Amino acid sequence: MTTDTLPGHLHWEQDGEQRSCLWRSENGSAPPKKVLLADDRMPADQAYKLACEGTALLWQGDYHQARQLVQALGRRLEKKSSRNAKPVSSDITQIFHQHRQAQAHRARILGMVLIPVNGDLRIPLRRAPDVKLALTQAGVAEGEAFALSLRELLGIIGAYEWRKNGVEIPALGGKIHPYYGVFSPIRGEYIDLVQKARLPSDELAFDIGTGTGVLAAVLARKGVRRIIATDQDQRALACAADNLQRLGVAAQVTLQTADLFPEGKAPLIICNPPWLPARPSSAIEYAVYDPDSRMLRGFLNGLKAHLTDDGEAWLIMSDLAEHLGLRGKDELFALISAAGLVVAGKMDIRPRHAKATDNTDPLHRARSQEVTSLWRLRHHL
Repeated sequence: MTTDTLPGHLHWEQDGEQRSCLWRSENGSAPPKKVLLADDRMPADQAYKLACEGTALLWQGDYHQARQLVQALGRRLEKKSSRNAKPVSSDITQIFHQHRQAQAHRARILGMVLIPVNGDLRIPLRRAPDVKLALTQAGVAEGEAFALSLRELLGIIGAYEWRKNGVEIPALGGKIHPYYGVFSPIRGEYIDLVQKARLPSDELAFDIGTGTGVLAAVLARKGVRRIIATDQDQRALACAADNLQRLGVAAQVTLQTADLFPEGKAPLIICNPPWLPARPSSAIEYAVYDPDSRMLRGFLNGLKAHLTDDGEAWLIMSDLAEHLGLRGKDELFALISAAGLVVAGKMDIRPRHAKATDNTDPLHRARSQEVTSLWRLRHHL
């Protein structure tokens, strides 16, 4: 197999010769089939036309000009979207799917501006920032030169800033530092529910799908003496280990690689699964989208074997899926009952994030009704 036919590589023509480099994509998307070199001389209208036709632009000019080009493409997408806007459907589920399609189309077009990166993780462009540490923290090692979309690179840089600065968590009196690819706990209402809920036991708790470790840390601060926190993503486990150490509660928490439950039983099992039963389009969206409610069903059905007879399971869920028509009104109750569980109590809280009050958001009708709940579940005796 010759170099210019290797899968996972980007190919283009330069000075009459065929060139190639490694392609990187966190979403696992295939490298663009058509690639042209572009620089500051390319008009935004031409770049937009090429991007819409599926041609990627491997940038050779000023780095900040590339950023401005992505912004210009975004403005053209918005203008076209407003010009072609259809009458608002009364079907909220249809609106949701159309919104996701529009988001995917926007991501595809904006992702057509590509940035080269040398093997030493330096960008060989004028006025390019030093991204070596950001890329390293995203799991990219030095080696072969590669290219990636500028949009994804900006996401990596943004995640690096989140990790460096941290997210203030009032319930902890400290910060959580999310890693790249690990969902940031920016929606604090579900954390407040856990912080306020009364413990059924302070002996042992399981935290299923720990992510950044934020809920394990809250349980530790509430006085739970031993916590086993699980996740199947090694990046999440590394992130949780770092945060628990920073917060001084690492001695109380054991981290384990597991798809849902560790071995044994506990008097308290907590889980904050993805809230929407839809297919994710990228790795990080698995924190939001749970295809066919796999994690929710797995958690509920596994409690029989892992929850002590007198224990409680805390399920933290938003009802946004119900308001979007993605889950039936009584479906969650049916899943709880089918798992041999009863609802011992429920705590509710309204979301505080900006979209909850943004009436320009296509999903505002559903978001304005959203409630996040902590369901206290017990065995049906």
